[in-house]
Amino acid sequence: MLPIPRLAALATAVPAYALDQEAIAGRVSRLFAGAPQLDRLLSVFANSGIRRRYSAVPIDWFDQPHRWPDRNRCYLDSAVELLDTVAGRVLDRAGVPSTEIGGIVVVSTTGIATPSLDALLIERLRLPRNVQRLPIFGLGCAGGAVGLARAATMAAAMPAKAVLFLVVELCSLSFRRDNPSKSDIVASALFGDGAAGALLCCGGDGPAVAAAGEHTWPDSLSVMGWDVVEDGLKPIFSRDIPRLVAAELGPVARDFLRRNGLVLADIDRFACHPGGPKVIDACEEAYLLPPGTLDAERTVLRDFGNMSAASVLFVLDRLLASAKEERWRHALITALGPGFTAGFVLLSNA
Repeated sequence: MLPIPRLAALATAVPAYALDQEAIAGRVSRLFAGAPQLDRLLSVFANSGIRRRYSAVPIDWFDQPHRWPDRNRCYLDSAVELLDTVAGRVLDRAGVPSTEIGGIVVVSTTGIATPSLDALLIERLRLPRNVQRLPIFGLGCAGGAVGLARAATMAAAMPAKAVLFLVVELCSLSFRRDNPSKSDIVASALFGDGAAGALLCCGGDGPAVAAAGEHTWPDSLSVMGWDVVEDGLKPIFSRDIPRLVAAELGPVARDFLRRNGLVLADIDRFACHPGGPKVIDACEEAYLLPPGTLDAERTVLRDFGNMSAASVLFVLDRLLASAKEERWRHALITALGPGFTAGFVLLSNA
């Protein structure tokens, strides 16, 4: 019988600077004064379902232009600090010393690090010299689910060791003050910064990672991603994402569940990436859930914004905390990102 990886602990962290949504809207209005259709585009702030977000830099930082090298230096410094914090919380909650870590998986798509972030953490976390490293770049919002699946696979391959899974996204550093395009304004209304981590091991009594899967839609490369430009990363996302999710996520998820001997009715808990209010609504439609069911997703979006890959782990953290006193058997984690790809992780508490 193959070893079964389990989720031993989960933790989250955000940077120090809390930004009120109304304050951000006012700052964007001033910086982009005179931009075409600005008044209409600013309505996305009020309709975002977001009250507060967190940033790696203070709001005044955005008043000045910053080229790519400056942005990436901020990314490196802040990402390593946040990952150090969240890793410490995960290890403390699991009661596992860093010397027991056999593998480390780090997901991030909002900056570039070579040596990669996992290498930059080895000394700080005092990881073993023979730790196996897996940096993952380019998954975007899907990284929380797909990265967790990769970490579970690694844990199953080394059942005597634990695997540390970390995610950090510093989306705010991509805000480009000299480019008032529609996608930049929408991104400035949605995205925030955050980090999350999990510890996986074969043993204990945490939820089992029972299965994982992915689906990439054909001819969908233009749905979501980045354009690398001189002053940073220009966001790309299609207005058709909610429609695509509502119409096509359900059949794909049902196929994934069928291959694992389940149907939608067997799922007691859903943890979906909260990409925005319309995306959350679309997930409820896709999974045949009554409107308002995905309240943890809306709470995370309200309090933190869209933190790309980290968001779905914030949702999962809340779901697992609230479900401690309630019996559940199966939970489905779903996140979507560039590709255009859906990532699924099935947790079992049977």
